[in-house]
Amino acid sequence: MFNLILFGPPGSGKGTQSERLISKYGLKHLSTGDLLRSEIAGQTPLGLAAKSFMDKGQLVPDEVVIEMISSALDNNPQAHGFLFDGFPRTVAQAEALDKLLAQKGTSIAVVLALEVNEDELTKRLLNRGLTSGRSDDRDEGTIRSRHSEYQKKTAAVADHYKKYGKVVFVKGEGDIDEIFQSLCKEIDLRDRA
Repeated sequence: MFNLILFGPPGSGKGTQSERLISKYGLKHLSTGDLLRSEIAGQTPLGLAAKSFMDKGQLVPDEVVIEMISSALDNNPQAHGFLFDGFPRTVAQAEALDKLLAQKGTSIAVVLALEVNEDELTKRLLNRGLTSGRSDDRDEGTIRSRHSEYQKKTAAVADHYKKYGKVVFVKGEGDIDEIFQSLCKEIDLRDRA
């Protein structure tokens, strides 16, 4: 099983590249936001637990999110691997994910981090805000604040995986196809399945 984490700040192209990587490598996309929505919609015990926290304005505890990921892994035994999107966001989550994957006899093969400078990200998100309807994509101050928050939180997660030699920084600016080829090159170096 080949598992990867795709990192990148808002506007870095994760969504675009995720779709292409999933299609090419037969990976299952694991977005914690999608998992939460699905579990809540299905009124599963995990979904109801998550909803009770969310209804109180609280973050869903890592244990509940990890259980949802565990369930998703178990429910997709045919998957060649998983692409983690939006998770882990903290070192504690990374450690919990590593432990879960080890219990299932697998691990994170690589963390691909898309690098895009802040001015380019801001420009992309302001452009996206013209059509996305997302209010957080329309205000430059909000965008820069999101970028700063991303840098603070995910830098620690990247440091965690750097200890194991699993982080690769990929230039996320330029031609979409060239960025995709750079990501594929890094996956192909590691995916021997």
